Amino acid sequence: MNILFATSEATPFAKTGGLADVCSSLPVALSELGNEVSVIMPAYAQIDQAGIPIETTGKTLTIPIGAKTFRGELLKSRIPHSNVTVYFVRHDSYFHRDGLYNSGGIDYQDNCERFVFFSRSVLQAIELLDLNVDVIHANDWQTGLVPAYLKILYQTKCQKQDSFLTDPNSFVFYEEMSDEELARAERWYDRIRSVFTIHNMRHQGRFWRWDMALTGISWRYFTYDRMEFYNQLNLLKTGIIFADAVTTVSPQYAKEIQTDDFGERLQGVLRYRNNVLSGILNGVDMEEWNPATDRFLTEPYARFDSTTVFTEKPKCKAALQAQAGLPQNPDIPLFGIVSRFDPQKGLDLVADSINILVNKYNAQFIVLGTGDPILEQRFSKLAKEFPQNVSVCLKFSNEYSHRIEAGSDLFLMPSRYEPCGLNQMYSQLYGTLPIVRRTGGLVDTVVNASNESIADGTANGFSFYWGTSDDMGKAIEWAMFCYFERKEDWKKMIITAMNQDWSWNRSARKYLELYHCCR
Repeated sequence: MNILFATSEATPFAKTGGLADVCSSLPVALSELGNEVSVIMPAYAQIDQAGIPIETTGKTLTIPIGAKTFRGELLKSRIPHSNVTVYFVRHDSYFHRDGLYNSGGIDYQDNCERFVFFSRSVLQAIELLDLNVDVIHANDWQTGLVPAYLKILYQTKCQKQDSFLTDPNSFVFYEEMSDEELARAERWYDRIRSVFTIHNMRHQGRFWRWDMALTGISWRYFTYDRMEFYNQLNLLKTGIIFADAVTTVSPQYAKEIQTDDFGERLQGVLRYRNNVLSGILNGVDMEEWNPATDRFLTEPYARFDSTTVFTEKPKCKAALQAQAGLPQNPDIPLFGIVSRFDPQKGLDLVADSINILVNKYNAQFIVLGTGDPILEQRFSKLAKEFPQNVSVCLKFSNEYSHRIEAGSDLFLMPSRYEPCGLNQMYSQLYGTLPIVRRTGGLVDTVVNASNESIADGTANGFSFYWGTSDDMGKAIEWAMFCYFERKEDWKKMIITAMNQDWSWNRSARKYLELYHCCR
């Protein structure tokens, strides 16, 4: 199968979050299963910093934006150690900037225009590069227009598109096509189907209504059952409405976003499209996150697997305590936290509980992250108040995050919502039992340690239901009892956790099934 990933970011070229990891690791996994896979993304200023050769294709884009026409260029490279080609859409006035979407925390005012240009470039690139595409896999609001452009402007036979609140027999409006456009559609576009993945419902690409004129799509699509959202243009909604299949990054999150609590006012649209909505868990890059080969676990740290975890992991704990400036004590529980400091992540619950856990268990906490200034101040204050028990590093360090996963006994992840989550999977692979709130992908990956699940060998962590410090505290109390009083069961849970299959190969096979179903 021939698959084209349309994304606003991909590692190692440009990254702001997990989207970039997904849009490099998943294409590589699909390629390794025998598919022809390529990626297309904007040519940001940051792509040169990856140190990977980038060359021109010699192809020039001509993209209409409203009443004007702009030119761009197509570049290409390759994801390292793979057969996946990456195409870059170059237009320096749009993409050669300090940040991908904002500067100094303020969104660029022309973000709609920038990603109209990119989305139309995705479709035009197929013809210019003579790509044989079966499926376009678009990701998040930045590419929400891609499925719409495909159906409305590029295909001759528009598929049935129901109006979800009016006439169930309505169709996409037919656009007039010249003979040249008909031939182009039949040659490159009519066979293509689109898949649209929602990575986080909070980010929707909402713009004022008059930006609709920039898209080149008729105003008759600016309706409540297609592209309009409370008198705004909503690009995430557009992708959901027009894609042949819609996915999100965990089965539980696919259910949650159809509810009032998590739907971000698009729950009705998602319920309408639930016949094509599914959740597929993200995977883990096993080259990067493998305690047996981890490049960051050099002496005094140690590498280990499930056969050596109980002799080598204690070395990691001692080394981590030393690096964090905490007393080296193998017997007290060590909690790790690696997180963006955001209210979503529930770290205020941890801050509320640290003094109790320090006083009761002499517990230690190593925290790595940055973000919300108020949370940063709270954790900095706790580190000063409990210098023997709390260590806080207010930055991001890939090396330190690996070492925290390897050296901690438990990993705290009390997210208020979590579309998928990766750190709970990293923790399990490193023999560090996660304590999580039961939401999103955390439900799909963490089996709570009940007496029954411990007995049948499925327990791989601890979970709690309500997003309160009291409920989290009960889960921690149970974890502490298991840590101190049920040591054999503790070891059993560690082995179960380390033997989980969170590889991208597993996820890629599920995506392949989906691609074939929407063909």
